[in-house]
Amino acid sequence: MNFAKRIFLFLAFNILVVMTISFILNLLNVKPFLNAHGLDYSSLAIFCLIWGMGGAFISLALSRIMAKWLLSVKVIDPNTRDSHHQKLLHTVYDLCRAAGLRHMPEVGIYNSPEVNAFATGPMQSRSLVAVSSGLLNRMSDKELEGVLAHEVSHIANGDMVTMTLLQGVVNAFVMFLARVLAFALSAKSSQGKGRSVSGSFYLFVFLFEIIFMILGSLVIAFYSRFREFRADKGGAFLAGKDKMIAALEALKKTVHVHDVNAEKPALQAFKISPSKGRGILALFATHPPLEKRIKRLEEGF
Repeated sequence: MNFAKRIFLFLAFNILVVMTISFILNLLNVKPFLNAHGLDYSSLAIFCLIWGMGGAFISLALSRIMAKWLLSVKVIDPNTRDSHHQKLLHTVYDLCRAAGLRHMPEVGIYNSPEVNAFATGPMQSRSLVAVSSGLLNRMSDKELEGVLAHEVSHIANGDMVTMTLLQGVVNAFVMFLARVLAFALSAKSSQGKGRSVSGSFYLFVFLFEIIFMILGSLVIAFYSRFREFRADKGGAFLAGKDKMIAALEALKKTVHVHDVNAEKPALQAFKISPSKGRGILALFATHPPLEKRIKRLEEGF
């Protein structure tokens, strides 16, 4: 996908989010939360909740479509006669049935040298499991089944919805706390000076949102790592512990293979092995180290 098309999709998506949320705010008759008398906490709470949760859920609703567009995922026709595609479909479907899923996800392939896979979608009945061409070319059937079992576990556990809820709550709290503290500080600094609160208010909001978003990211990353351990455990249950360990061992050998075009922030949390952080950056990592994941499986959790 060319650069111009990516920019267009990014802008179109953000315009859609703003228009949708603005419409909901008007529909609920949410008044400006900052007025001459100070903060209207009720309006502020509703404003933050709608913007925080609304943006997260619109992203979730469009996640499958955006993933296909951003990575040019080619969805496999369930009636395909291609033997390799049939094998991939049957493996995913068998794992889904073993996980108790009533609806089969779409299965797709995206062209990338990276050895990776991801699951996304707003609900189990509208989910997508996609694998890279690099993964298909480098992994054995045993290793591939372990990767697919991990992704199916994400769907069975409802991880996409849970992460969206968590992100929405964090967004709402960040917006609310930033504005409350910003108003308190700006009101204090302008007291007795006859100056308007609004000027310094927005500067403080900007600064507090950055600080609280960093802290919120730590919470989200911590839960994401927990969720990865759980998906590994689920993958071991569905495909067998040996296949899940084999898949992670194979990923260790290919961590040096990166594809900048496939490193989309919105998808990194649901890939089986995105780039890992080091040092203090490890606290913001969405995935635990592969060595730690393998050790957990070997020890049987």
